[in-house]
Amino acid sequence: MNEEDRAAAERLRDRFAEAGELEPENAALSEILEDFPQLARFLVLRHIWPRLIDAWAVSGALERLPAGARLLETGTDRDDLVKVARSVAYDTAFGLLYMICFGRDDEAAEGSPGWAVMESTPEGELTGRQLDGLHEDLLSLDPSGREGADLIE
Repeated sequence: MNEEDRAAAERLRDRFAEAGELEPENAALSEILEDFPQLARFLVLRHIWPRLIDAWAVSGALERLPAGARLLETGTDRDDLVKVARSVAYDTAFGLLYMICFGRDDEAAEGSPGWAVMESTPEGELTGRQLDGLHEDLLSLDPSGREGADLIE
């Protein structure tokens, strides 16, 4: 790695660390050496667990849904209900990411458009680097470090 790439990797490593990536050096090296848009991938995925999956474990989250409140009133175990809600949220997030990254509707008529998720500059200009396989990294970003294992217990 030349000096310019090394300096870029160090700056990128610091940005990853600031954003909360657990392995900032590896992510930065992958972006620099393999030309993968790792920082954009991380920024897209990092809030899914805390905001969409684990948010169901917060006190009051189940109660705000009439069906959740009714189930809790009947004595349904709160931990089990939280696990169901989190599992459904995970499956939905995974399925949506998979569908988005698949890039097309294979049931649509021939000649139908597809789509792509692309990295952009801070000014909104496309870099030409596509964010493929976002669903593949979802489990590894579980903030508990369990990679979703608690969802199937």
